[in-house]
Amino acid sequence: MDLFKIIEPSSERVPIIISSPHSGTFFPKEVASQLRPEHVANPDDTDWFIHQLYDFAPSIGIKMICANYSRWVIDLNRDPESAPLYNDGRVITGLVPSTNFNGDPLYISEVPDQNEINRRLEAYYLPYHRKVEELILETKAQFGKALLFDAHSIRKVVPGIRKEAFPDLILGDNDGKSASEEVINAAYTALGTSGKDLQHNHPFKGGYITRSFGKPSKNMHALQLEMAKTNYMDDSETVYDNDRAGQTRETLKHVFEQLIEVLS
Repeated sequence: MDLFKIIEPSSERVPIIISSPHSGTFFPKEVASQLRPEHVANPDDTDWFIHQLYDFAPSIGIKMICANYSRWVIDLNRDPESAPLYNDGRVITGLVPSTNFNGDPLYISEVPDQNEINRRLEAYYLPYHRKVEELILETKAQFGKALLFDAHSIRKVVPGIRKEAFPDLILGDNDGKSASEEVINAAYTALGTSGKDLQHNHPFKGGYITRSFGKPSKNMHALQLEMAKTNYMDDSETVYDNDRAGQTRETLKHVFEQLIEVLS
């Protein structure tokens, strides 16, 4: 199994790359054998169908990179040194998670030690990050600028993170540090036309990918869009809902149209 899939644009390329680091569901045998079978069968913290929701993007010139491995093998959106992304008391799963978002144990017995974490870092994590960096630099070389759009989803309610339901859409830019004001405003304004409950940098401001690759002073911008799964799945959050997804795709198309205009 390849670590990730690159989807090339099918029309004239634009300076945007979409990253989907959490839509993978594959487990290598040596990892699967250590995990509780019910979690291998249903990796619930997956950003289900995100690659499908955004599959229109190559037709408007956007390149995509989608991880194939589950975030429970190693979380591509965490600090490689395991530094916490937030310090407000919420449950934060680690670089190599030992529990799911609600604190349920993933492993049958012993959790991975540091040697195993380092092995997974080299085998699964660093290749993805190196490829993202390569795509950004390649895009900047061609256009003089690049935007990385990190695409995510989450259950509408995750008690382990907070008691309240999440907003429908959450735009993250590390409190304005990962992208220019013009890029941020274009995305936020376009998302606002959806009529959905939209928040900015709360309760998510972007994970490690957004924070590490967003360097607007170098014309390398990064945004994270977190969305409730009910934007494109049924109320059980297990089945792709074509009607809901269709409406959300129209919003996303509008967002990218505005971003392309700003970047050009």
